[in-house]
Amino acid sequence: MNAGPLTGIRVVELGGIGPGPFAAMMLADLGAEVVRIDRPPRAALGEHQQHDQDLLLRGRRSVALDLKSPRGVEVALRLIDRADVLLDPFRPGVTERLGIGPDAATSRNPGLVYARMTGWGQTGPLATVAGHDLNYVALAGPLAAMGRRGSPPPPALNLVGDFGGGGMLLAFGVAAALVERDRSGLGQVLDVAMTDGVAALATSIVGFTNMGVWVPERESNFLDGGAPYYDSYETADGRYITIGSIEPQFYALLLDKLGLDAAEWPQDDRRRWPELHSRLAEIFRERTRDQWCEMLEGTDVCFAPVLGFDEAAKHPHLVERGTYVDDFGQLQPAPVPRFSRTPGAIQSPPCSPGQHTRDVLADWGYSHEELEAVIASGAAVAVPAPTD
Repeated sequence: MNAGPLTGIRVVELGGIGPGPFAAMMLADLGAEVVRIDRPPRAALGEHQQHDQDLLLRGRRSVALDLKSPRGVEVALRLIDRADVLLDPFRPGVTERLGIGPDAATSRNPGLVYARMTGWGQTGPLATVAGHDLNYVALAGPLAAMGRRGSPPPPALNLVGDFGGGGMLLAFGVAAALVERDRSGLGQVLDVAMTDGVAALATSIVGFTNMGVWVPERESNFLDGGAPYYDSYETADGRYITIGSIEPQFYALLLDKLGLDAAEWPQDDRRRWPELHSRLAEIFRERTRDQWCEMLEGTDVCFAPVLGFDEAAKHPHLVERGTYVDDFGQLQPAPVPRFSRTPGAIQSPPCSPGQHTRDVLADWGYSHEELEAVIASGAAVAVPAPTD
């Protein structure tokens, strides 16, 4: 039984990678019934087979359909007919060519929220070309502000484009469209582009630039490692800590904790930032990470150690909040955000392609005869559940 504020919402997810599955995971964590349409597995082609460990696939069931066959398309449309939301992760025009584009789907289901997730968007000169997170962050502007002066801007994992400006925005857009549907009774098509989302995430930096308080040179500003009071530092044992003492009172407390004279450590003199940065680096190399934790953690200095995922899961603060959980035999982040009356939950372990074909088609309206016929045709593939 699904639990969470989205209980009762049905989502069909067309199988993709990155931001689409992340949005589907979030919707499932909050109670939506999510069915993922995967391609029939083709192990001989060397496809990624560790589905049971792919946490982005948690919380939903998988149906394997051949969308290149008319019968497979009809099965998909029948599922979409009964859905509240469709997640489309493909390049512009792909679902139209398959016969499950917005016009085909919404003419049958006018209340459908048809959410399209792409990198460049549905329109524009780059709309149909390939790209990845790093490209979207680069084109939208933020990458130019990241990293150390004199070095190439580094990839920020794929958190900014794929998940922040992509999957998170997709889930937010779906939720907003569902709220609007309650008023109008009609669905709509969402054009969710990672370049747009990345630009939105950079709103504050664009604002700082407009104000004249942000300069274009990297490692020259108060959030990009230029300020000595906002950076990561190496410790005596080769580990790292972070300091974020932006506000004057927090900076004053940092100086007090370190026994430093405020007159010799002006916070806002940018000309002295490189010098003060080097001196702080020397100071933080005098003690181990854990020793700095004993001195600074839990104070208003704005301090945290740099932890790996295994360490983070054991940190007392995250343990008390249950930020990481061990569900279905795997360490994983817990559902977010937290709801007082209708908390979400990880509904099930990650799904494998076609693992739930029979169950889903039966639950979503197929008779036994129809189910067996469509599987016999090869348009739908039922794959046995993975075994240890």
